Amino acid sequence: MRYRNLDGSIPQTRASVFKWAVLDRLSGRRAPNRAPFDAPRVHNDGSALRGNTASPLVTWIGHATWIIQLRGVNFAVDPIWARAISGVIPRRSAPGVPLDALPPVHCVLVSHNHRDHMDEPTLRALSNAPRAVVPAGLGRAMRALGYREVTELEWWQDVDVGGVRVTLVPAQHWSRRGLHDTNASLWGGFVLAAEGKRVYHTGDTAYFDGFREIARRCGSPDLALLPIGAYDPEWFMRKQHMNPEDALQAARDLDARRILPMHWGTYQLTDEWLGEPPQKIVELAAQDPRLLERLELVPIGGTIPF
Repeated sequence: MRYRNLDGSIPQTRASVFKWAVLDRLSGRRAPNRAPFDAPRVHNDGSALRGNTASPLVTWIGHATWIIQLRGVNFAVDPIWARAISGVIPRRSAPGVPLDALPPVHCVLVSHNHRDHMDEPTLRALSNAPRAVVPAGLGRAMRALGYREVTELEWWQDVDVGGVRVTLVPAQHWSRRGLHDTNASLWGGFVLAAEGKRVYHTGDTAYFDGFREIARRCGSPDLALLPIGAYDPEWFMRKQHMNPEDALQAARDLDARRILPMHWGTYQLTDEWLGEPPQKIVELAAQDPRLLERLELVPIGGTIPF
């Protein structure tokens, strides 16, 4: 089975990857801005997380990795502590909390199988977690990494994890792990809901009409964890990743109470400067006081209550 986006699209082909990665660079049309950038960070030794058994908190580790604590359940979402993605793309900002300083992880959530979201060494290190929830098609891979109880979900399906309802919602993206498995597994985002609180992690996604439907079905999130990086060049990335303007429109569609940007400042995946996404989203949000009021640029290692 091969999955498609809600609009029927497959946003990436081998030909487009070759054009972006090879032809554009050879022709001089690709010039990644690799100027130094130190992402804002705060010291976090994990002690407050380990001592928290009741308060709803989210902590940004970097990239798309978050620790979400809700109703006493500790979730690790898209965990990657790797110094380099597949040993090739180096990490530019250290993880916000050391892996060995985390509280006990009760459930691992993986949004899709790309290597910056489904990192095998990190997942093996976290395999003591009693449970994993993943999109359809990833169960076998997670069991091979040591996870005993794995729940696979299709879009709009949900599962109860310790009293937290976890719903897999659509995203505009794609999947591939090897040469011949393009879109053989599903991708998506997660809405976690309990005790009247909701947090939405989009996974990787382009802007699409589905955000309004997510808010209609699941409710507007208290916290929307929205990606803002890896968007240049637009011809290649626009159909699979959001830029800052897209993220703000998604926040409007969701009627999100707070906007927490992610997917920036950690790995140089595309051509824009690592410091450009946070600058742009602040500049754009300043044009709409309601959005600026809701926007919070969380430093790496930062913990936010909701």
